[in-house]
Amino acid sequence: MTMAAANRAANAAPRAANRDTYTPQTLLEVAVEVFNERGYDGTSMEHLSRAAGISKSSIYHHVRSKEELLRRAVSHALEGLFAVLEEPAARRGRAVDRLEHVTRRTTLTLVERLPYVTLLLRVRGNTDTERWALERRREFDHRVAELLKQAAAEGDLRADVDVRLATRLLFGMINSIAEWYRPARGDAASAQEIADAVITTAFAGLRLRQ
Repeated sequence: MTMAAANRAANAAPRAANRDTYTPQTLLEVAVEVFNERGYDGTSMEHLSRAAGISKSSIYHHVRSKEELLRRAVSHALEGLFAVLEEPAARRGRAVDRLEHVTRRTTLTLVERLPYVTLLLRVRGNTDTERWALERRREFDHRVAELLKQAAAEGDLRADVDVRLATRLLFGMINSIAEWYRPARGDAASAQEIADAVITTAFAGLRLRQ
């Protein structure tokens, strides 16, 4: 074997091992990281290939397109959020108690699925998948806003709080976590601590004190 052939063989082995150890889930995790760093529109299959350390043909072994990776990613975020609305505590009791539960669990879901929800919050609507994701987000937001309206109608929110404004502020506070919370960089707060802070901050101003 010549020296050049030996080098080619040595270089091929790690690539083969990489390809064999990649799964659809690990590839998705890499894609979400790159999408968040570069933006979905600014990411090419070449960028994904380099980040994953595998060839583009190996990526196509797992998915048909970049957009399929996006749909899988935002679906993971949306599934977590909509699951919150189906929990027993989100479906029974007074609206203000259900709203508090949904707010807490939405915050926890955002922290637990941080890269995926971050990506969901950044989609712009330039593709079919993005437009679908935006529509689903609006549906989720509408259902939470309805809880706020019900709580106000039941007399459990302060009368001097505008419901539409409160809805925007509540979503704004929760969604902003995706922009500043970076546990990998040493943010010490746990998901539960963040959820507690959101509940204390929001509901101290929303709930009507008896």
